[in-house]
Amino acid sequence: MAWDKDAAVAYLVKHAGAKSRSECATYTRQAISAGGINLIRTGDAKDYGDSLLKAGFTALPASAAPEKGDVAIIQPYPGGNISGHMTMFDGKNWYSDFKQRDMYPGPGYRRFHPPYVIYRKK
Repeated sequence: MAWDKDAAVAYLVKHAGAKSRSECATYTRQAISAGGINLIRTGDAKDYGDSLLKAGFTALPASAAPEKGDVAIIQPYPGGNISGHMTMFDGKNWYSDFKQRDMYPGPGYRRFHPPYVIYRKK
């Protein structure tokens, strides 16, 4: 099955809640699977970069604007969740296990701006 970013995004938007369930990687991975790609599972959201690369995604330069179906892997920040964060862009909003107000899932991420990489599958 080829990559269907529309199916992936539709799945994620449909299943996202109003607030975090602390399962960002599970929801985003399941959405990617609904789009036709099964990722190698990792223990933490912060570690999904290699799995995305092995599945044919490309890491984008920091200056790239996100597009529908892009996935961001965000590293943890000091004092925050050690698992980091994984989220997908629907073309307008970022989603994980909930609809986010921006790419960062919470105030600690917005304050510390930890390193992140956005991945795209062509």
